[in-house]
Amino acid sequence: MGLGRALGLIGTVITLAVGMYFYSLQVKNLQPSAGGTANDETALITGVKMDLIGIANAERGYMAAQGKYASMDDLISGGYLTIRHERPPYVYDVSITSGGFSATATRTTKGSPAQMWVTESMEVQSSD
Repeated sequence: MGLGRALGLIGTVITLAVGMYFYSLQVKNLQPSAGGTANDETALITGVKMDLIGIANAERGYMAAQGKYASMDDLISGGYLTIRHERPPYVYDVSITSGGFSATATRTTKGSPAQMWVTESMEVQSSD
């Protein structure tokens, strides 16, 4: 194995470690609600977060292909997105502005977080 390949491998491992660190910080900030077990709520919140990242990636793909952002229905009908409009008790919505988008997950029952969202910055945020 050449020196260049070894350095490339080390760089990849470091990049993955840094990415996992930041991901773990975001997951820690999303506290589960009192309903259900902590493991169930953590799994739910993680799933919603991944759905929001999926919607944001679909928006990026649509922008690259079409030159504009799209509604959730357009993303689904265009084959850019395969998830549904919800992951109970959260429902998803996409708002489009002239220069960006915001994909939002809103909880329909009591619990925390009440809302999570992602924009073109690709950083998932949450209320509470």
